[in-house]
Amino acid sequence: MSWDYFSIFAIAALLFWGLGAAAAWKGKKPGWVYASTGIGLLIFFAFILGMWISLERPPMRTMGETRLWYAFFLPLAGLITYSRWKYKWILSFSFILALVFCCINIFKPEIHNKTLMPALQSPWFAPHVIVYMFAYAMLGAATILAIYLLWFKKKPIEKQEMELSDNLACVGLAFMTFGMLFGALWAKEAWGHYWAWDPKETWAAATWIGYLVYIHFRLGRPQEYRKALWVMLVAFVLLQMCWYGINYLPSAQGVSVHTYNL
Repeated sequence: MSWDYFSIFAIAALLFWGLGAAAAWKGKKPGWVYASTGIGLLIFFAFILGMWISLERPPMRTMGETRLWYAFFLPLAGLITYSRWKYKWILSFSFILALVFCCINIFKPEIHNKTLMPALQSPWFAPHVIVYMFAYAMLGAATILAIYLLWFKKKPIEKQEMELSDNLACVGLAFMTFGMLFGALWAKEAWGHYWAWDPKETWAAATWIGYLVYIHFRLGRPQEYRKALWVMLVAFVLLQMCWYGINYLPSAQGVSVHTYNL
């Protein structure tokens, strides 16, 4: 599989994701939603699998490759959320976000090769990244909900909407925790230690604490909806620093073993 085929697979997947989102928005039978979104996921994963085979390694090394997983897990997270709570708008939001990441990869293609540094050849590398990407997708959906509730919803925030925010945050934090544990096992095998306060690890800890603060704030002050949503947004900013922001920090240049090769 060549990166040149990405636009074909992406457009086809986005078409089905869009159809699924439209079916959910219009209140069509769930079967149409599941079928359209599922076909889109299969098409997109076929490209990821093809890249995996051709590169002879998991496509997780560069930012472009991790965007593949984020674009894949966003509709999946949206479908899971829709399946559980039947929020008709969630697939539209996940579709738009997936569209953004696909467009970035189409208009800013990156060079991909088979070279993989020894540290990334650990069996813990793939589950670490995959679990983290799913966590990011769930927390991204929670952030979109927070933005909607804070600035676009004209009616007062309702309890069930905050319950959705809580569920997304809890699931995202749970997967993030598993991702950190897998990362610690990977670090032990690759560098001989579980944790070293590398810039990436420091921001990962800050992000984890940020979402933990949100959950505890919701438990302690369940009626203060807007303040909780602001905590959610601050935590998401920390997540962005953890994901790609450290690449631009002077403290990480030539120091962080987690810095992506752009």
